[in-house]
Amino acid sequence: MKTIYLLLLIILLLSSCLQEDELKKPFISHTPQKLNDGWILSSPENEGIDSQKLGEIYTDFHADQDIWQARSLLVFRNGKLVAESYTKDDSDQTTPRAMWSCTKQVVGLLTGIALEKKLIHSVNDSIGRYLPETERYPDKKNITIEQLLTMKSGIDYSNDGLSGQSDDILRQLPDNITGFILGRPLAYNPGEKAYYKDCDPQLVACILQQTSGKKTREWAKNVLFDPLQIKNMDWMDYKDGTTLGGFGIMSTPREMAKFGQLVLDSGMWKGNEIVNKKWIQELTKVRIEDMYSSQFCYLWWKDESRQMTYMHGHGGQFVCIIPAKKLIVVMTAEVNTQDDFQFGKEAFDWVDKIVEICD
Repeated sequence: MKTIYLLLLIILLLSSCLQEDELKKPFISHTPQKLNDGWILSSPENEGIDSQKLGEIYTDFHADQDIWQARSLLVFRNGKLVAESYTKDDSDQTTPRAMWSCTKQVVGLLTGIALEKKLIHSVNDSIGRYLPETERYPDKKNITIEQLLTMKSGIDYSNDGLSGQSDDILRQLPDNITGFILGRPLAYNPGEKAYYKDCDPQLVACILQQTSGKKTREWAKNVLFDPLQIKNMDWMDYKDGTTLGGFGIMSTPREMAKFGQLVLDSGMWKGNEIVNKKWIQELTKVRIEDMYSSQFCYLWWKDESRQMTYMHGHGGQFVCIIPAKKLIVVMTAEVNTQDDFQFGKEAFDWVDKIVEICD
């Protein structure tokens, strides 16, 4: 009998040791914290959101282990932060993490500022006007800035896997990033076909650096980040000193939401014009009807069925803008997940739930 009891005890101990830990913290509160970062804080009730139902959404968001990758959920309405919660680590509130391809959308905003400041004459200009490196690669000389903004450069370049060229960039293998991209062959004639890739916004970042006379990240700090009161942000340079354009920004959900608010408010932030209103309209106009089952604009994304414009970074970094509701929903997730392990478009289901409880 003692042997049986001993065996039972061992089994119980083993089962407790083998029990999986929860991948997310239980929900406690979505009350936003004051950080003196430029955001006005409010409550769901004051901004026309059902507080009880919002609490239920947050409880489910924390408890749903199928979306174990998710790290944060923030809700902004009428230009105010009304709810935030972090499912794994509260330090995500102020600790910059990789936002991956959300960098592309920032490059899109910066392009509008460059046009307004006459650093770029027109999106119809060929890149040969701005990049002297194209003299060595005449087949790329007539690619236009607009073709870069719509992923239609035709350059043979892949973001995917260890065989893709973005892996070479991440490992900083080429000596010169601009020459490396321009030296790639053409898979299609420029303008012929849209293909999502990091090299096109990278060339835009190169043009911004060439025309501003500063590293793109330094120029961006002056014309975009500082005016938006952004502090918790870093932007990586390549080893040759060129700021990365396809990815490279590290930031926080609260800071990323400011880009969403800027678009929602037609280029304005706290009464000041940061980006020209006409450019915001051009930036968010659908150019490609089907890019990974979404609509693609000038480096920005759109889901017309939801009347939603959004930023999207690898792993599940989302800034979702619903103008009809004056609503922004930000979600972030584990940054280095791959393929089906990413927090993908199921994120939009949570946006839908929040939209439903807004008056």
